[in-house]
Amino acid sequence: MNEMVDAIVNRISGPVVIASGLEGAQMYDVVRIGELGLVGEIIRLEGSRAGIQVYEDTTGLRPGDKVVNTKQALSLELGPGLLTSIYDGIQRPLDVLRKQGGDFISRGYAIAALNEDKRWEFIPLKKKGEDVSPGDVLGEVQETPLIKHRIMVPFGVKGKLVEITEGQFTVKDTVATIQNANGKVDVGLSSRWRVRTPRPVLRKLPPETPLLTGQRILDTFFPVAKGGNAAIPGPFGSGKTVTQQQLSKWADSDVIVYVGCGERGNEMAEVLATFPELEDPKSKRPLMERTILIANTSNMPVAAREASIYTGITMAEYYRDMGYDVALMADSTSRWAEALREISGRLEEMPGEEGYPAYLGRRLAEFYERGGKVVVISPEERIGSITVVGAVSPPGGDFSEPVSQNTLRVTRVFWALDASLASRRHFPSINWLTSYSLYVDEMSDWYRKNVAKEWIDLRKEALEILQRESELQEIVQLVGFDALPEPEKGVLDTARSIREDYLQQSAYDEVDTYTSIKKQHLMLSIILEFGRKETQAIKQGAQASQVSALEVKNNISRMKWTREEEVEELADQIRKDMEEQFGKILQEVAT
Repeated sequence: MNEMVDAIVNRISGPVVIASGLEGAQMYDVVRIGELGLVGEIIRLEGSRAGIQVYEDTTGLRPGDKVVNTKQALSLELGPGLLTSIYDGIQRPLDVLRKQGGDFISRGYAIAALNEDKRWEFIPLKKKGEDVSPGDVLGEVQETPLIKHRIMVPFGVKGKLVEITEGQFTVKDTVATIQNANGKVDVGLSSRWRVRTPRPVLRKLPPETPLLTGQRILDTFFPVAKGGNAAIPGPFGSGKTVTQQQLSKWADSDVIVYVGCGERGNEMAEVLATFPELEDPKSKRPLMERTILIANTSNMPVAAREASIYTGITMAEYYRDMGYDVALMADSTSRWAEALREISGRLEEMPGEEGYPAYLGRRLAEFYERGGKVVVISPEERIGSITVVGAVSPPGGDFSEPVSQNTLRVTRVFWALDASLASRRHFPSINWLTSYSLYVDEMSDWYRKNVAKEWIDLRKEALEILQRESELQEIVQLVGFDALPEPEKGVLDTARSIREDYLQQSAYDEVDTYTSIKKQHLMLSIILEFGRKETQAIKQGAQASQVSALEVKNNISRMKWTREEEVEELADQIRKDMEEQFGKILQEVAT
């Protein structure tokens, strides 16, 4: 039987193809173009004429080539096997493609997103004859040793469970049958979902619990909530990717979705090489057992960048609906916005600021709003969350450009990366004077209950010292350090300790790469306790140079290199040494 040709190509402009003859087509229908069957998506309709963004290289296409409408929107295959996988922007498994076709993806190559041969052990949690409704968990599959995959009743399906089977099944097999008003509905281990349609939820909850990351500057000064959203803007080389990789490794979440959107190939190669070898700090299992990687490098077709962000957030929503806390890392949304700009230009749309399309702000807001802490649709009202962390790469580090500004309007945490800090080898190079978090007040009760009653006060005190240091540095540049009064020298000494002994953190050191919130509290309280003693000693006549030369300062510096189980013992020793050494100074001053 001959394949019906829906339309033909009229014009080709890079990744955008204009086709005519597409009768009955709808927006976002997926089409196949040319002899190779390149994958595309309809993004503009004028009668039977369509603008199509193509997710593969259009080299070799010519006017007159056939266009076949699949009548389906761009959708993902969701089911067991997503975790541990590495996909491109339209959910093609890169590891499988490499085994079958080499290091480069063949154009028009269609392949199943999930392994259709692998059999999964399905354990029913419902019994035949029970009434079920959307979101009900029919059963579980142990997807990895870390994550149980919950098979849920699809949205819009409600009725009586007439069949459910225990045993081993592939993702294509039926495991349950539900009788509803319209007939019988078969439920398998996998389902499909349109990437541009957010999965519905019952209601959103306020973000009151922090996403602990083990990164001191983030957890202490600029925390993000579970279900919150954060932006990391920064110029080239300031550490956006390393910061996001640290969050992926150490964040207190159940599932990680890492989207490398338009980043350099060597950076993504490092991610793909290192992630499978990383160990989950809590379970000591491989981190990939709770991770999905989506790799769409800068040399891949530009339109697939635009899809990769939606692919990532749809997978995150799927695991959120199971009741998990998901962290989504998007690196970087600037490359995604550049893809929007290029496609908009090819469609000859009216450009907005700096050539970006006028709808840039709306698209960014729609993406970040798909995060959040929510009560999912289910009879038992499960709670899940998606925390979205988006990197932004403003040209020349200019935060006034449209992508940064539109991102800051919708995100509540701003981690401002500073090239001058990076050039001084201060990492993570997050500027503590320009960064902010709007979640601190909402999470203050959690910190008081789970860390220490004085935690918020300690944080405020440390930030005030750093702010005071910034003001004093301007005076130092005018009159020199020696001309400062002794109390101001003491402030600079304490600020230097906060910066060097607390805020600086090595991502590559086995101990310093992660700091628990309890260790953070211990470190900060001791640094500030030393600062208070220094202020008191200077008031009683001591010199700032005397205090800064105390031996106990070396032990304070050592705290970040000290293992969690040994740090309390060191802290006790530091407190004893502080009492003794400050006592000696005050004795010398008195005599």
